[in-house]
Amino acid sequence: MGTDPQKKVGLAVSAYDRAASWVIALNILVGVAVGLAFLVWLSRVLTFTSDEQAKIEYIEVIAGRGDHAAGFERDAEPPGMEELADEIEPQVEQLLEVVTLTVSTQATALDAIDTPMNSSSAGAGLGDSRPAGPLGEGDNVIPRGERWEIRYNANSLAAYAQQLDYFGIELAAVGGGQKQIDYALNLRNPVPTRRQGASEEEKRLYMLWTAGNLRRFDQQLLRAAGIQTSGRIAVQFYPQAIEERLFQIEMAHAADNGKTSPRQIQQTVFGARQQGTGFEYFVVSQLYRAVPD
Repeated sequence: MGTDPQKKVGLAVSAYDRAASWVIALNILVGVAVGLAFLVWLSRVLTFTSDEQAKIEYIEVIAGRGDHAAGFERDAEPPGMEELADEIEPQVEQLLEVVTLTVSTQATALDAIDTPMNSSSAGAGLGDSRPAGPLGEGDNVIPRGERWEIRYNANSLAAYAQQLDYFGIELAAVGGGQKQIDYALNLRNPVPTRRQGASEEEKRLYMLWTAGNLRRFDQQLLRAAGIQTSGRIAVQFYPQAIEERLFQIEMAHAADNGKTSPRQIQQTVFGARQQGTGFEYFVVSQLYRAVPD
């Protein structure tokens, strides 16, 4: 019995093939689910931080004179008469007794009366040589304003103003017989913004140029804001965030040179340079001093 060559043979999926495909699909699905669960777990275990956030916290304890009067000695100024209300009263009573006795026995001439009462209304102390701040001896750290120097590389007024604006620095004119401080900000504008503030409320770090073109740039920018500079001092006030950033840069550079404490630093010179679309500070040089452990 022969085979009909015209007869077509049909192809069909067997039950085995169907079962195998289901097993493969389920394996893929389970693998994807396990992978996603692993990524979720990994994201909770690992913490990713940028270099900007990963900072080493240094503690800088600076000596302060508290409410002691400023001076050149390290002592507490004795109080004046206005601070001794309780002590004055018995002294006055003693004085009246002496006056009564003297008048009753010698009614004619009254030249002088010698009593233990001190007529001075001011204290006799020499003050305290420590800088302003909470009372304490500190860690023999040179204050930031005394050990820091910042250099800007700018050959034009516009480039210089751009750097100051980027770091949020305010120029100001102080002194000259005026109680108020005149500030200038938004220095890149043709006419910078001007404002005034009370000198006793200003607590920020400040810097000033002693000579050079940048000192003249500061005066020009202040005058552009309509601030009188004749007979006054031009200073730069730094935001707290920038001050702390400078401190972190300073200590990172010191750590690279085996120094771990701010009291080991004699001087730090910073520079400013272009970084992407902005600017950044960096350490130009650093001097150290020998201090006991």
